[in-house]
Amino acid sequence: MKHRARALLLALCTMGAAILVSAPSAHAYAPVEIVHTEQVQAGPYHLTVGLSKWPLRAMQSLDFTFAPDGGLTGKSGTLSMIGPGMKGGMHMGGPLSRHPRKRDVWGLDVRSLSTAGQWTFTFTINGPEGQGTGTLDDITVLGQPGPPLALSWALCALPVVGLIAFLVVAWRRHRPSRHLAVVGI
Repeated sequence: MKHRARALLLALCTMGAAILVSAPSAHAYAPVEIVHTEQVQAGPYHLTVGLSKWPLRAMQSLDFTFAPDGGLTGKSGTLSMIGPGMKGGMHMGGPLSRHPRKRDVWGLDVRSLSTAGQWTFTFTINGPEGQGTGTLDDITVLGQPGPPLALSWALCALPVVGLIAFLVVAWRRHRPSRHLAVVGI
């Protein structure tokens, strides 16, 4: 019996050590892999827009990188994204900031575009050569991958509905209120 317990303890310790050694570091992030690029001329500045997935699909997470020629030193900028379903004057965007996993360029980390259709990205860049504005028009975003969202939610809700039905039936059959003793005052 003691021999089996020791063997089991040794096996568990070996597995734990193997898991700790093979686990990625808490600070190790997956690199940004750019699979498609587009070029934008924003006044005197040339900008390369990189996308981590192509073709783009609605509700699919992806990384965007925005790399101006000559680097980011002395430059700042804003991004405005306009897509289908947005009311007049509404847009997504804001100031450009460094990509969290690729610090030498601006970018958006794990972002998704909400709806399918034609999207427009407008860049305004300020730098040593003044201000420049450029637009990347007609970026086609395809429909959401997989089944429709309502069908996915309905299928995911079936186990919860089944559990609730089971609990109701069990409660009604058992009727715990019938088994309570009446306490007089």
